[in-house]
Amino acid sequence: MSEWIAVVDDDETNLDIAEYIFQRNGMRAELLGSGAALLDFMKDNRPDLILLDIMMPKMDGFETLERLRELEKEQGREETPVIFLTSDEDQLSETKGLKLGAMDYIRKPLVPDILILRVQHITELVNLQRNLSLEVSRKTEELESLTLQVVQTLADAIDAKDTYTNGHSSRVASYAKSIAERFGYSKEKQERIYMMGLLHDVGKIGVPDYVINKPAKLTEEEYNRIKDHSVMGARILKNIRKMPELPVGARWHHERYDGKGYPDGLAGGSIPEEARIICVADAYDAMTSFRSYRRPLEQDAVRRELLRGKGTQFDPVFADIMIEMMDEDANYRMHE
Repeated sequence: MSEWIAVVDDDETNLDIAEYIFQRNGMRAELLGSGAALLDFMKDNRPDLILLDIMMPKMDGFETLERLRELEKEQGREETPVIFLTSDEDQLSETKGLKLGAMDYIRKPLVPDILILRVQHITELVNLQRNLSLEVSRKTEELESLTLQVVQTLADAIDAKDTYTNGHSSRVASYAKSIAERFGYSKEKQERIYMMGLLHDVGKIGVPDYVINKPAKLTEEEYNRIKDHSVMGARILKNIRKMPELPVGARWHHERYDGKGYPDGLAGGSIPEEARIICVADAYDAMTSFRSYRRPLEQDAVRRELLRGKGTQFDPVFADIMIEMMDEDANYRMHE
C-alpha cells in the first residue's frame, strides 16, 4: 500500500507541487489549505504522515500541531508523524517545532528527491516504532524471547551504520546490566536496563550514514544531527507502552553529571538513574573499542579517564562500580 500524505499549506502552488511530486512517486496526497482544514480532516482520517507549513494565516503550524495533539489524545490514538515545511532559517523556530513533537523540517522551495527521501525515512521510522511496540507488548515467555532477538537484531543493524561500532549496543547493554546488578537492582530491573542499553542508540537510524562515518571533523550542523539521535531515539521508543522506561536511556545517556550534557542539560540526581548507568557503560565501551584514528585505549588509560570524569561527566557511584569491574578484569577481557 502506498503512503498517504496530508499536505497543509495556504499556498496553492506549493500544494500543487507537492501533489505532483507524490503522484510521480506512487504516493497519495491529501491537499489542505489551512490548519483548521487539517483538524477537521483528522477527525475521521488517519494519513501516514502530515507535511505542515509553519507560516499560515489565522492558525500557524505550531498552533495547529498543538491542537492536533490534543485531538489525538481525546480520541485515544497514537500521534501522526509531522514534518514542518518552512522557508525560515530561524533555529529557534526549528527548536520549537521539534519540542512540540515534529519529526523533521523540510525547507521550501521543495526539492523532489529530498522530499521523497525524508518522507520515506520518517514513514520507515514510524513503522519501526509500531513494530517494536507490537513485539514488546506480547507477554508470553516465548514471545518475550522473540522480542529480545528482534531488539538485538535492531541494535546490530544500528551499530552497522557506524563502521567502528560493531557490537557496541550489546556491550553497553551488558556493562549496564552488570553495573545495575552490583548496585542492587532486582533481576527484573536488570533485564529492563539491558533492553534500554540495547536500544540507547536507536535514534542513530535517523542520522545520515555520511555524518556518522565522516572521518574529518564534523561541522556544527553535522554535530547537531548527531546530537539529535538522543531525542529521535526517545521519540521512536515512547509509544511502547508496555515498557515506558525504554526512552530513558535513549534520551538521556549523553547528559553529564555536571549539567553540561545534552539534550536537556540535566545534572546530578535529576538525570534518571538508568541513564547515568548507561552513560558510564557507553563511555567505557567508546574508550575500549576500535576507532578510525586509534586502537582501544590501554586499561590504565581508561581507568584514569573514568576517575577524571567522576562527578563531572559521570555519577561517582556508577563510575566507581565500573572501575571495580575493571580492577577485577586482570586480563583486560572487557573490550571490543
